[in-house]
Amino acid sequence: MLEFPTWKKVWLWGLTLAMIAAALPSIFSAANIRWPEALPNPTVNLGLDLAGGSHILLEADPTQVAAQRLENMEEGVRAVLRQAEPRIRFGDVSTRDGQLSLLLDNAADVDRAREEIMPLMNGTGLIQEWTLEVVDESRLVLTQTEDGADNAVTQAMDSATEVVRKRIDALGTREPTIIRQGDTRIVVQVPGLQDPDELKKLLGQTAKLEFKLVDQTALPTDVAAGIAPPGSQIFPFAEGTPGEGASLAVRRLGGIKGDNLTNAQQSVDPQNNEAVVSIQFDQQGGAKFAQLTEQNVNKPFAIILDGKVLSAPNINEPIRGGSAQISGSFTTESANQLAISLRSGALPVDLTVVEERTVGPDLGADSIKRGMIAMMIGSIAVIALMIASYGRFGVYATIALFFNVLMLLGIMAVGNTTLTLPGIAGFVLTIGAAVDANVLINERIREERKRGRRVIAAVETGYKEASRAIYDANITNFIAGVLLFLFGSGPIRGFAIVLIVGLFTSVFTAVFLTRMWVAGWLRKARPQDLNV
Repeated sequence: MLEFPTWKKVWLWGLTLAMIAAALPSIFSAANIRWPEALPNPTVNLGLDLAGGSHILLEADPTQVAAQRLENMEEGVRAVLRQAEPRIRFGDVSTRDGQLSLLLDNAADVDRAREEIMPLMNGTGLIQEWTLEVVDESRLVLTQTEDGADNAVTQAMDSATEVVRKRIDALGTREPTIIRQGDTRIVVQVPGLQDPDELKKLLGQTAKLEFKLVDQTALPTDVAAGIAPPGSQIFPFAEGTPGEGASLAVRRLGGIKGDNLTNAQQSVDPQNNEAVVSIQFDQQGGAKFAQLTEQNVNKPFAIILDGKVLSAPNINEPIRGGSAQISGSFTTESANQLAISLRSGALPVDLTVVEERTVGPDLGADSIKRGMIAMMIGSIAVIALMIASYGRFGVYATIALFFNVLMLLGIMAVGNTTLTLPGIAGFVLTIGAAVDANVLINERIREERKRGRRVIAAVETGYKEASRAIYDANITNFIAGVLLFLFGSGPIRGFAIVLIVGLFTSVFTAVFLTRMWVAGWLRKARPQDLNV
């Protein structure tokens, strides 16, 4: 018991002081004291309920996912049938009622066409995503299965959640909460952001970028009347562009999508000093872009963003190298937002804001104040009880409790975690749980003294035997905390984090630190009795 090597003392004190030092920036920040810029600055982030901020609920339309899958299937079927040897000819293509229907020129090609289309139907997973039916001996009808549609919606929402996360991270915000709610909704909470307009503008932009060939056969009168030639579709020009108020007919298939972008940056066109967005394709996208421009020199192509034409320049020469420039009467701010959206990837489905609210910082300040008051009252009550019950050993428990709170705060700061209102409740709970270990130890020391053991033997046995119960209790709480973190969300996770970290710091301070202090006192004072 009395043997405490120097290396162990150095390790215990070093770890303790390091974690306490990590807590200082957060304490300085709470006290409105400036922290030296030259020193590391790990701080605990405050959640939405403490710092205030914006809460937005986004909802997606699953019918968009089905429509996109139908278009992708049509493009894939056209490609495989044209590339078949010998080529399988077809016509009368229809996508009415959510089904892809096409009529083969030769009924004898049905079996060959089925073999070519089958790999497209199965997709990449174990779920059958499409069914194929032959009608009137030569018409093929492909229909999306219910399981395939549900799986596509799930994948689209997972992708949309990740895109939303990337866009918010690009704003420089810290510790946003982004979680799915139900099948088609995403909850976004950004602490510290009081004006949600910028956030809504960024998240509401799908950033679906497309390059499509202009249909030069379309009559201007038909386009103005909203009538598109077969195989084409009409898009309006975006606001602020030279063609604002007009529309343009483009080829529905055969263009390039922005899925292959690797980078997008806001820049300035040196010829007119206007804000533009410079984009860069990956190798596959660059090859497609080069092929599109090589095959259509002296033809116009449209740059379409979220269903609106930004510009329709003429292809004067093949564009190789995988880079291009998007112009559209941008401001510097709008060009930067578009670049962020393109870098983050296009949303696979449009997201609509269905709920919006702003939490003021005053509410969070009041919550912090009340939480601190509760913590102080609880701490004072616990300290008074411990000192009154256990004397010197109660003083050791009190110092360990103080170190425990500082170490907990320091670990959370180093881990860049977020403190929420339930997290403060976790702090208060940790205070009570932290002294529980010392209560077990001190009571066991009392029992051993009553049994007639000598002072040193009683203390050593007390720590040894009580540690078993302490470890068992904390392991049980640790399992509960992990389950709360895994299956909870938002504030529940905040509580779980404080609980889990608090378990480690309370065991460290209550068992290891107090044992070192008690051992030093026993070796120095050599008491004949204990006041426990």
